Amino acid sequence: NGVVSRNVFKKDELGLEIAQIAIPSALALTADPIASLIDTAFIGHIGPVELAAVGISIAIFNQASKIAIFPLVSITTSFVAEEEATERLVNIEAPEHEELKRGSFDANKELEMEELESLIDPASSLTSGNAEILKLEHVRRRIPSASSAMAIGSVLGLIQALFLVLAAKRLLNYMGVDSNSPMLKPAIQYLTLRSLGAPAVLLSLAMQGVFRGLKDTKTPLYATMVGDISNIILDPIFIFILHLGVSGAAIAHVISQYLISLILLWRLMKQVDLLSPSMKDLQFGRFLKNGLLLLVRVIAATLCVTLAASLAARRGSTTMAAFQICLQIWLATSLLADGLAVAGQAILASAFAKKDYSKVTATVSRILQLGLVLGLFLSIIITFVLELSSRLFTKDADVLHLMRVGIPFVALTQPINALAFVFDGVNYGASDFAYSAYSMVLVAIISIWSLFKLSSSYGFVGIWFALSLYMSLRTFVGFCRVWTGTGPWNFLRDL
Repeated sequence: NGVVSRNVFKKDELGLEIAQIAIPSALALTADPIASLIDTAFIGHIGPVELAAVGISIAIFNQASKIAIFPLVSITTSFVAEEEATERLVNIEAPEHEELKRGSFDANKELEMEELESLIDPASSLTSGNAEILKLEHVRRRIPSASSAMAIGSVLGLIQALFLVLAAKRLLNYMGVDSNSPMLKPAIQYLTLRSLGAPAVLLSLAMQGVFRGLKDTKTPLYATMVGDISNIILDPIFIFILHLGVSGAAIAHVISQYLISLILLWRLMKQVDLLSPSMKDLQFGRFLKNGLLLLVRVIAATLCVTLAASLAARRGSTTMAAFQICLQIWLATSLLADGLAVAGQAILASAFAKKDYSKVTATVSRILQLGLVLGLFLSIIITFVLELSSRLFTKDADVLHLMRVGIPFVALTQPINALAFVFDGVNYGASDFAYSAYSMVLVAIISIWSLFKLSSSYGFVGIWFALSLYMSLRTFVGFCRVWTGTGPWNFLRDL
């Protein structure tokens, strides 16, 4: 155990590679929920009804976004990492193959002499190889999956925006906000306006998937920070100075999302050739096949959280307001572990493409250890900080009382949540999309049953018990796949 604990933070090549991908990725992933928390804090000062209305609207928007884009982002990361690793090998080795070809079939004596010189002088060959590697770093790479991801993301964004605008009232009714509820009007305003940013959200997330596959998580971080800072600046201006209320919060968020998309597109065009010469290269069939599997998984996963929000909303605006604050913190802190998942996925996809199984096992071991340590650290932080800072979100006594009930669940589930996210990245890195989909369906069936059962018996506490069970089951099925050495992990049986 002492050796394991020392190896967790070991600054070797693998440790540095994980850190360089995971830290910027985690910061980028948590930036948006933190911006949503700041939105929540501003809106909470308007009133508990508006806070609850925005909470249910965000739940609907997030459900639609995850269904539309999450499969695409996960698949894009794996496919781009595989294509990038393969392209590097081909481009570095191609000059050597071309030289052999010319030496065998070209009668030109001058070319033969050049070959002999390169053989006699190994330094010149080494210099040429290094130059080739450097050249690869500065030329635009041909990654067909990048073009596919952006094309699909753009179309899905337009479809999502149209669907949410037209069906806003019906969706809110389905979530428990009926025509007599004071939450209905502000919820429709927020959801309709925020839906206009869906094309930007989906396109920016597709591009983030490309950058992750290229193991560049700093660019998405910088773009997200610029966008979220603009959101934080615009929030009080639109909400309080221009007196737009919840509509102002939605407008500020939409502007920030389009700004993020423009920055990412500008940077990506410098690194990747986004125009593929043929439809075959775009691999739409491969995207759709694996995308449908992950779509099943995402629907199953997000249905549990969305159902929990719906059950909270049906218990009134006070319960929904407290649930919204606790849920935003639960998701924001848990997403820190998703940074490790992104690092694991990118490194594993590249290692599997090269059949480097020693790196696969070392990476899985390291990121699971880091995930557990991160989860324990978050538990301690939340226990002390959230109790002290709860009044930043609302001054309503009833909401604060329910928040104190939810805080222990938010804190104690952090290690479980961290491992669940990391196992997701591990299985995506192995392109084990079928197992990820089918296992999540089983988890969702058990979790949905427990949500109905426990919420009816224990109310707000029951909802959080069910969500804790949901994350525990996610961790368990992820562990089982690797531990049993089945599917892409069957090589572990030979070790």
